[in-house]
Amino acid sequence: MDMTSTNADAVALAKRLIACPSVTPATGDVFTVLEEMLTPLGFTVDRFVAGEAPDGPVENLLAWRTTGPGPHFAFAGHLDVVPPGPGWTSDPFEPAVRGGLLYGRGAVDMKGAIAAFVTALHGLSDDLPGTISLIITGDEEGPAVYGTLALMDRMAARGLHPDICLVGEPTSTARLGDVVKIGRRGSVNMWIRVAGTQGHVAYPHLADNPIPRLVRILSAIEAQVLDKGTDWFQPSNIEITDLEVGNAAHNVIPGAATARISIRFNDRHSGASLIERITAIAAAEGGMVEAKISGEPFLTQPGMVSGLVTGAIRDVTGLEAELSTTGGTSDARFLSRLCPVVEFGLNNGTMHKLDEAVDVMDLQNLATIYALIVRRALAG
Repeated sequence: MDMTSTNADAVALAKRLIACPSVTPATGDVFTVLEEMLTPLGFTVDRFVAGEAPDGPVENLLAWRTTGPGPHFAFAGHLDVVPPGPGWTSDPFEPAVRGGLLYGRGAVDMKGAIAAFVTALHGLSDDLPGTISLIITGDEEGPAVYGTLALMDRMAARGLHPDICLVGEPTSTARLGDVVKIGRRGSVNMWIRVAGTQGHVAYPHLADNPIPRLVRILSAIEAQVLDKGTDWFQPSNIEITDLEVGNAAHNVIPGAATARISIRFNDRHSGASLIERITAIAAAEGGMVEAKISGEPFLTQPGMVSGLVTGAIRDVTGLEAELSTTGGTSDARFLSRLCPVVEFGLNNGTMHKLDEAVDVMDLQNLATIYALIVRRALAG
């Protein structure tokens, strides 16, 4: 078994990060702690704030170390976490180990993976040629407007162009290493508004009720079959996520009605093509559409990059990882514009839940897997 030892404790590093409250948008102490971990390892650390309200400002961290000409391996992740909410067994920002599990908000998503990667860096030989970089945002769980996108601009300005990127999102399901993500579906949200003319229900000829027209629009949308899936992607789906009239009076025909839909789509579509399709359906009934594309689909074709990850998983755990494109969006949707991207991290069973926790053995094994991946990537 090709094992790589490390000289740091992934659990101890994860505890330090978890102990910094960093609900989106993360700022301050949690970035200072990560900088303190990386600087002794020879990394140049660039912390910067990007953007303005309402989607900013956002703090980000870009770190890199070059030991000579060679491949550039990038690791991407986020230090922000979702709000913990009430009902935790212990303080979500006071890390605690109980029964072999490390509890705390961010233990899985994804401070644990960042700690594992930093741990992996301690075990790497200094004479491996190439560049290692960390692309860390404080706003992955939020609007994600001034996070990874701003980091990508910063990298371009500094002439940093990765050849491979590993995103440390929690992809494992039943056991560490059972699932690796090689793609994600795209996401677009649309708001449909139908205007009418307000009036008394007893005099409908003097009014124009928008509700029946909106219902017909939604019925036509619900009848759409976008596709039946592809070799790597599940079928695209449209979901009606909100319907609002806001009419408190029982004897008034409302003047407007609105709805919201969300579409998750595979690589047979683009955000623009779906907006055009829904706009045409709405226009037939006099409806107007506003839309926001959260991300386009991407696929890293199975091959060298995914094999690098699955090979390291196999050598450490004995598992044959499943290649998958399921789940929601991640910042890999942006990074895929730069280079081949694969996502692999901890077990996702408790992410965003009360008492989020990671198995301490999984943290240690993840650090070993990450070290193998980086070493083999830099060795070409």
